[in-house]
Amino acid sequence: MPDSSTPLPGPRTDTGPEPVNAPQTPIHPTGPGSKGTEPMRAILLVVLAVACLSCSDATAKYLGRTLPPAEIAWMRYVVFTALVMPLALRGGSLSVLKTTRPGLQAVRGLGMLGSALFFIMAMQHLPLAEAAAISFVSPVFVTVLSILLLAEKVGIRRWAALLVGLAGVLIVIRPGAEGFQPASLLPILTAFSWALGLVATRKMTAQENPLTTMVWSALTGLIVLTALLPLHAAMPTPWEMLLGAFIGLVYTAAQWLLILAYRQGEASVLAPFTYVQLIWSTALGYLVFGAVPDQWTFVGTGVIIASGLYTAHRERMRAQLRRSAA
Repeated sequence: MPDSSTPLPGPRTDTGPEPVNAPQTPIHPTGPGSKGTEPMRAILLVVLAVACLSCSDATAKYLGRTLPPAEIAWMRYVVFTALVMPLALRGGSLSVLKTTRPGLQAVRGLGMLGSALFFIMAMQHLPLAEAAAISFVSPVFVTVLSILLLAEKVGIRRWAALLVGLAGVLIVIRPGAEGFQPASLLPILTAFSWALGLVATRKMTAQENPLTTMVWSALTGLIVLTALLPLHAAMPTPWEMLLGAFIGLVYTAAQWLLILAYRQGEASVLAPFTYVQLIWSTALGYLVFGAVPDQWTFVGTGVIIASGLYTAHRERMRAQLRRSAA
């Protein structure tokens, strides 16, 4: 897991139960002995993981033409839960379900669920690349919530970088402009929900088994979505059910790839490569939906990436200083 003291820049990739966008992945702690051992392999794994996540998003957008967001998210949760529960319950023990922080686990699960639903809703109205770019505002919310809930101290340089990233988001959505869509606010809600889930994860990291957190997130989302399903459901065709299963499988593959990546590489080293997701999203948006981002989306995305790269650079320097002082 990346250093929990500082939010690193990165995409929102948790359109399912477990947040996996690379710089903030709380899936599995990165062991001290494994960090930096295979940086090139770790980078390749991250690139493949965000490609899987972009495929998952593109498929969800395709299904969004005929199915409601809650049903699409439910299918993803069903598949992910079905794949992760046998691992969690191996040996027949239910001990993995025991938690000392049920309230925080519930908050985290609801944050991840909100992130999934808001993003699927956003993709019904926005191009894939634009929705992904706007959701990169999540580090701003992580920073604010970390100050309020974790009492973290944030330096002027990090604030400046985050504000630049926020400016990039404003360039993309252009509030007040003729082409502004209210749906552009949905990826911002996605980013806030993601940040809330991440901060809840950091607050309980020392006490909780990562597998316990994963299971609680999966079950929380699945239970809530199952309750909502009768209110927001349509009978899927066999083809749509197959695509729903594909979403869950690809998402789970991305989870596993990121776990492997963060076991082998530094979070601050891998963070910049998560921005490849914007390339994947743009390419899939064009190939599948014929969508070409306008010039302002490219400009805003460039500003967001520059902000993220600078923040990752600062975090790499801070990590080196901490190791030198140890």
